[in-house]
Amino acid sequence: MSQFFDKLETRSASERAADIAKALPEQIARAQALAGYGESLKGVDAASITSVDALASLPVLRKSDLGAAQKSAAPFGGLTTLAPNEFGHVFQSPGPIYEPGGIGHDWWRAGRFLKAAGVGKGDIVHNCFSYHLTPAGMMFESGARAVGATVLPAGVGQTELQAQAAHDLGSTAYAGTPDYLKIILDKADEMGLKLKISKAVVGGGALFPSLRQEYADRGIACLQSYGTADLGTIAYESGIDQGMIVDEGLIVEIVTPGTGTPVAAGEVGEVVVTTLNPDYPLIRFATGDMSAVLEGQSPCGRTNMRIKGWMGRADQTTKIKGMFVRPEQVAALVSKHAEIAKVRVVASREGEMDAMTVLVEAEGGDADAYAKSVAEVLKLKGKVDVVALGSLPKDGLVIEDQRSYD
Repeated sequence: MSQFFDKLETRSASERAADIAKALPEQIARAQALAGYGESLKGVDAASITSVDALASLPVLRKSDLGAAQKSAAPFGGLTTLAPNEFGHVFQSPGPIYEPGGIGHDWWRAGRFLKAAGVGKGDIVHNCFSYHLTPAGMMFESGARAVGATVLPAGVGQTELQAQAAHDLGSTAYAGTPDYLKIILDKADEMGLKLKISKAVVGGGALFPSLRQEYADRGIACLQSYGTADLGTIAYESGIDQGMIVDEGLIVEIVTPGTGTPVAAGEVGEVVVTTLNPDYPLIRFATGDMSAVLEGQSPCGRTNMRIKGWMGRADQTTKIKGMFVRPEQVAALVSKHAEIAKVRVVASREGEMDAMTVLVEAEGGDADAYAKSVAEVLKLKGKVDVVALGSLPKDGLVIEDQRSYD
């Protein structure tokens, strides 16, 4: 039996690029036909958007845009190609934000992750992701079915019953948040029950190395994935310390927070995703999460791009002197002067007062002119320091808060 979910995972770079060149214009055209995109894609020549590089010319769709669209065109903001009653499921996430769900083959694409984790026919998956309103439970159930596994739809809570069911049914794999498995294992130990769980596929929270090691010490191989309710699986592990492989059903870009501008390979930035799902064509959807591209190919033989996993939130909005400073404003500041390569706003304290320093990475330039632009764009005055090209850290931060809140 193949270790891969399908042939898409082992495509050459040229094969993947050719497939994207065909699929991407079709997806852009679908989006243009939807009322929810309004003017944002008007005038775009869909046929010309044939590569990841070409995507950078299109606007970014943010979560706030999604919420606003859903308020004016409930429930999905005019961003789906199917009517609400044509989907298999509808979900509500905090916000509230509504998401559609399909019952077709692995609609959320979790199957690739489970396959990479060794889950398949003969396994009983103890699925502890929630089935209540939010889609995580169905995401992993769909993925388990796609690889031929049996599912116990356990959800969360009632730990004694969870441990008893895992024992009685012989559950061999766990799906859920990283820490809840430990609660079940500890409860099983307390009840004197021996469990057969040897694989764990987790998400929805940080998998700390110490916890992963604890599972390994118990004979459980634990791997994690990264996804959202809107997009499904974005990337997943196939091994420890090997990064996360981007799923084949979407395109990932890493951009400077607050903009749609791609960062250089290896630099930290915001994860922006374009789905190839014809039912729900999200184009350049900004997740608000930070990551970076990991160079090279996965040792497992899967050939798609890898990212380093979740590296924090991109929303660096910070209040300075009573005023909010947002990444979008920093991006606007950069665009006002052609010679500026990068800007970093630093919030600090001087005595008992807030202080702001704006570090401008440029080859020379007029600090006074930059200070005037800072006041116009940020609505605040602060010290401006012009620094050499390439001197600012490549860590994805455009707003750095150095103030202590202890």
